[in-house]
Amino acid sequence: MTQLNQRVFTRTTAENTQEFSPTDWGLFVGVSVIWGASFLLIAFALEGLTPAMVTFGRVSLGAMTLWGLRLARPGSAQRVRPEDRLRVLLLSVLWVGLPFSLFPLAQERINSALTGLLNGATPIFVAIVAVVLFRQRPRGPQLLGLGVGFLGAALISAPALTEGSSEAFGVVLVLVATVCYGFAINLSAPLQQRYGAVSLMSSVLGLATVWVTPPALLSLGDNQWNAGPVVAVVALGAVGTGVAYWTMATLVGRVGAVRASFITYLIPVVSLLLGVTIRGDQVAAVSVVGAGLIIGGALLASRRAEPGRG
Repeated sequence: MTQLNQRVFTRTTAENTQEFSPTDWGLFVGVSVIWGASFLLIAFALEGLTPAMVTFGRVSLGAMTLWGLRLARPGSAQRVRPEDRLRVLLLSVLWVGLPFSLFPLAQERINSALTGLLNGATPIFVAIVAVVLFRQRPRGPQLLGLGVGFLGAALISAPALTEGSSEAFGVVLVLVATVCYGFAINLSAPLQQRYGAVSLMSSVLGLATVWVTPPALLSLGDNQWNAGPVVAVVALGAVGTGVAYWTMATLVGRVGAVRASFITYLIPVVSLLLGVTIRGDQVAAVSVVGAGLIIGGALLASRRAEPGRG
């Protein structure tokens, strides 16, 4: 690794390199469901609020939720060490500030289901970052799970893409957000193990709130404060951000960055189910096949990690 990589990104060893425990599976499924529903909540919120206000509400309410948990457990939080301050600052941009700003902008151009499907590319970028920075390469069942899951995501995406209903720019925005996640998930693993999920993510979300406040203030007069969008943002912030990031950071610390990132293979499944039950969307047969492949890929990804991998 270069000197900059050594200063910012560090290799970490997962607490559990064996098959997922029941606790690991609980965290895995829980955060998958929450984040799978987040794209639907963003769509509802955009019915009355600007993208900048959706981002601000989500980040600030998530920060308040985690700071509440942090203050409820006095003495458990640790001060960020000087050598980790740059990492926490970068995490606030790469895991929250930038991608959370991009998703509402994208969903003005593409629907929530397609956004969730494209988000399935996250493990690809997590693995690429791990290879480039740490020379950590998924092997055996995990590599197979990566390929199977990606194929499933592609099959689910195919009907929406062939309909021509998505805007290219919206797709690019989502892919940029997933690249940010690829760096952020690798960056967060050693920090979570060092400081704990609540302590780390409350600091990250607090910093991110500062970055997303100015655009929200500039768009203040363009919002329609109807009950539906406001409730959607509250759920998106308190649960979809605060609780979800606490859960995800815990999962990263337990099973490693690459294996934890496979939650994004279940997110499209949740997005499809919500589309059918809430919006009455029609689901193509190929999408059902893709959902099955995604679940199979997640199962393969949970297998024992190779020695020395994070």
